[in-house]
Amino acid sequence: MAKPNKKMPEKTVSISCAKCKAKLYKYKKGGTGSLIKCFQERITQDFTAQKGVCPECNTIFAREAIIRGVPALKMIGNKVQVK
Repeated sequence: MAKPNKKMPEKTVSISCAKCKAKLYKYKKGGTGSLIKCFQERITQDFTAQKGVCPECNTIFAREAIIRGVPALKMIGNKVQVK
């Protein structure tokens, strides 16, 4: 599989915890589908202290993974909201 494009997408989304509504990330998302993975190079602002764990309610919302040879966070279903 090909690596993701180096050029950042134009669309910036805010990712928050579905349980406590705490801000988690500002992310440059490409495409119109749901958020399944976050490439770490596209995260513009990180509000978490530990990767994949909500800073307020300590819910695990993602797992670290290597996708297409690039470090990413794989989101766990219904744990995050995208706006």
